Amino acid sequence: MDANFWHQRWSKNEIAFHEREANPFLVAYFHELSLNPGSRVFVPLCGKTLDIPWLLSKGYRVAGAELSKIAIEQLFSELGIHPTITNLGRLDRYSAENIDVFVGDIFELSEAALGAIDAIYDRAALVALPEEMRDRYTKHLIVITKNAPQLLICYEYDQSAIAGPPFSIHNDEVKTHYSDRYQLKLMESKEVPGGLKKVCPAKENVWLLRKK
Repeated sequence: MDANFWHQRWSKNEIAFHEREANPFLVAYFHELSLNPGSRVFVPLCGKTLDIPWLLSKGYRVAGAELSKIAIEQLFSELGIHPTITNLGRLDRYSAENIDVFVGDIFELSEAALGAIDAIYDRAALVALPEEMRDRYTKHLIVITKNAPQLLICYEYDQSAIAGPPFSIHNDEVKTHYSDRYQLKLMESKEVPGGLKKVCPAKENVWLLRKK
């Protein structure tokens, strides 16, 4: 899977993955991160998720990373905000009060460019990446956020039954990626009503990752 896959999805408006409201697991469990007001939350591969306005409405600052310029232009338009756009080499930073989104390849995003992060909210990043990219992603995420605590949401299903994304992330894989650096707690495991894409049974697993 390459960047063109996601660029085509956004250009054709093939965004069934885009939720129409804030994710219920975010609403139910984000407080478990015990963040202070004004804390800065990183949302990797954010698209134009409605989770961002939810976080802003709760008094958090948001940093995002997204490959698609179309997605971020729509995000700011729907927020009713005119961002300041700054070129950072291979990335563009879209900034406004309490929000910075880095547009381009997340692997080009450095710790210095991102700035201080208090927590990560990953609903759409790990599950969007094929297996051969996930180890690189999780290691990069740990570096650029200085091992910030994390609320992670994953799908778990029979990968042979349906092609991703979203890809299946089994619990053992989560532990492989993160158990060296985090204390992991499975907060909830819930069946997806009707199955994933109405094709096969699936669960959504909600993980809380705290620094060791």
